[in-house]
Amino acid sequence: MSDTSNSGPMLAADGTPLKKSLARALRRQKMRALMLIAPLLLFVLLTFILPVADMLYRSVENSIVSETLPRTVVALADWDADGGELPDEAVYAAMAADLQEAAKAKTHTRVGTRLNYENPGVSSLFRKAGRKAKKWDLENDGPWKETLLEMHKGWGDPQVWRTIQTYSPPVTAGYYLNAVDMRVGPDGAEMRPENEQIYAVLFGRTMKMSLMITLSCIMLGYPVAWLLANLPARKANLLMILVLLPFWTSLLVRTSAWKVMLQQQGVINDVLVWIGLVADENRLVMINNQFGTVVAMTHILLPFMILPMYSVMQTIPPSYLRAAKSLGATNWTAFWRVYFPQSVPGIGAGSILVFILAIGYYITPALVGGTKGTFISNRIAFHISTSLNWGLAAALGAILLAVVLLLYWAYDKIVGIDNVKLG
Repeated sequence: MSDTSNSGPMLAADGTPLKKSLARALRRQKMRALMLIAPLLLFVLLTFILPVADMLYRSVENSIVSETLPRTVVALADWDADGGELPDEAVYAAMAADLQEAAKAKTHTRVGTRLNYENPGVSSLFRKAGRKAKKWDLENDGPWKETLLEMHKGWGDPQVWRTIQTYSPPVTAGYYLNAVDMRVGPDGAEMRPENEQIYAVLFGRTMKMSLMITLSCIMLGYPVAWLLANLPARKANLLMILVLLPFWTSLLVRTSAWKVMLQQQGVINDVLVWIGLVADENRLVMINNQFGTVVAMTHILLPFMILPMYSVMQTIPPSYLRAAKSLGATNWTAFWRVYFPQSVPGIGAGSILVFILAIGYYITPALVGGTKGTFISNRIAFHISTSLNWGLAAALGAILLAVVLLLYWAYDKIVGIDNVKLG
């Protein structure tokens, strides 16, 4: 019998080792698969990953002060902010030189706006000084401490110089501190005065109301999903059209309709007065509060709860309930012990979807929530479009993203994300 233990490696038809040939074929197969999903990966990178990365960067970026006032930042490095005294002439001279250069480049208003976020009123100092800085003779117009103090008394406020010194590093945690109602004080981070604490209230309200909306969607959506899964096909299709009908109507139109329905002179109050349940002088206040936000957003997000639950319920065999009843179970026992546990994955999928969508909504709360029914997302939109404080908006968005990921992790630990199904 011949000994094959010393024979060479197995060869493919082209003479290359079989192992190498298989590895090359597998590599080509992976490359083809990668090319097929490359457009999707590029789309996700450009529309999700990069914007999120840019948001995280903006939440700590603070280069505008050091780039616009480089001489002042260096001169202030040795100044004792806790001493209560004004900086010396060298600091004022450095500020004058920086202001002149910034005024020519038209960047003095940007640094003033940035510092104004931390110390209201600073922007006016830079605007007024910038208008005159172009005409200054840096060598002959001094002393600059006296010149700047005559121009605006704010240059004589040690708190202004302390703000410049505090926010001179290119990276700052100031935005995140502001996002949790704190600020940089003489001894480090400190809480803001109670009358300035708004973000903790908004975060708490957002979480509470989003949970209320999710629970409302579960209670209203579960019976509808059960009907969809158990009605004959023709009736189920008709009901499905009614469920999907809101998707064919603009979000703004649906929200505006609820504004008309819920106001004190609206349809609901008129009907209640007409049937005698409510006196005309005691009409219900259902708009510009949390109730209006919950009602409107429950209507808007209800389809996102119904569809996952329906897709899971459709896979539950009706024979399970019949078998439970044949073994002596009541209708309620059969539902609670047999049917409901199998529908939990659909409830979990719908709850995660509705909750995450709810905490990010800002159009509906802005229209029907008033001052008591707005979310943290409304404040983020305000800083992006009105106050232009993008750093604070980015910090608030980053905290909101962290909260969502934390809740997602907690749900995975308690329920198990593998149990969430979309059908």
